[in-house]
Amino acid sequence: MRPVANIYLLLAAFLLAGCGKTEKPRRPLTAQEQRGERVYQANCAQCHGTAEIGPTQGPAMTGLYSKPYLPSGAPANDERVTEVIKQGKRMMPGYARTLDDAQVADLVAYLKTQ
Repeated sequence: MRPVANIYLLLAAFLLAGCGKTEKPRRPLTAQEQRGERVYQANCAQCHGTAEIGPTQGPAMTGLYSKPYLPSGAPANDERVTEVIKQGKRMMPGYARTLDDAQVADLVAYLKTQ
């Protein structure tokens, strides 16, 4: 095989190696989502983790809204996610006394980006 053909084969193999990735393209966060990210970092990341470190105690929040159900089996919708944030579930404490309604709405908006 000619050296030029080998280079093209190597280039094609290199380019195809990244095709299996399923990461969705990231868009800039809206102002509400940015506020929600700050709420998440301050109140949730210690148990649910971040994209870099993963979950530590609670389930990961990555792809929460891309699935039909939450880890508990409840529907993955704004109403149920808001209820879990406010009231808690199993080992997760409720945040109704810690976060106001606007912060919860910001957090839900951010979780949809994960």
